[in-house]
Amino acid sequence: MKDIKGYNALVTGGTSGMGWEYCRQLAAKGCNVLMVSVQKELLETLPQMLTEQYGVQSWGLYMDLSQESAADEVWNYCQERHLEVDILVNNAGMFFFHELDTATQEKALTMLRLHVVTPTRLMMLFGEAMKERRRGYIVNMSSMTAKLPTPGITMYSATKAYLKSFSKSLYFELAPYGVGVTTVLPAAVATPLYRIKPRMMRLGVAVGLIRTPQWLVKRALRGMLHKRHVVKPGVMNYCLPVLIKLLPNQLELKIWDGFNDKNK
Repeated sequence: MKDIKGYNALVTGGTSGMGWEYCRQLAAKGCNVLMVSVQKELLETLPQMLTEQYGVQSWGLYMDLSQESAADEVWNYCQERHLEVDILVNNAGMFFFHELDTATQEKALTMLRLHVVTPTRLMMLFGEAMKERRRGYIVNMSSMTAKLPTPGITMYSATKAYLKSFSKSLYFELAPYGVGVTTVLPAAVATPLYRIKPRMMRLGVAVGLIRTPQWLVKRALRGMLHKRHVVKPGVMNYCLPVLIKLLPNQLELKIWDGFNDKNK
């Protein structure tokens, strides 16, 4: 695998969960790290922590990536500092489980901008620069749900499916220029994103149904360095989609009705 020591990595959502683990593991490989996040307090401490522990340069950029202009502002920040990004990790995300209704429409639109609009624009801007330099890596955090359109996570699974589709096409477009595009399709991961109760989280990790960020990111970066177009870590990625597709529509409807009645 290629030595990426000295490369500059940009990680969105870089102060918690999988984003922080990407920052930590990339820094351990000798990469300088720009973490972009809305968690302002963590941005004041985590970059310095990476610098002290791994001897790399690290920066924090406060940015709400659900805003329309966010990607261009991140690009301008890098241009002003002459910071060439060699590795782009589109990791920032959000999650909610609820039917689409008046109460969730604003959340859904925020998710659309965060999962689709901003990552797409970041790939256009930084991907073009990578093409010109004929080197670079892009990692997009999709989800196993990209293959499982499911009620309750209507917008989430749809936006992750967009990332999966867009990334695969971009993989072929950028490959001739020496730029890799890797899509990661994790199942359940032990992060605060899904708001799973701590006891259930520990149980899920213990039996292997939920994976740790450390486990997932290690495999994602290995796939990135090998320029694989997709990384589907864990047996759940192979079993669960097949099982769910076998469910009759009427049974899936009854299951959803049961969840919906419980949440009302």
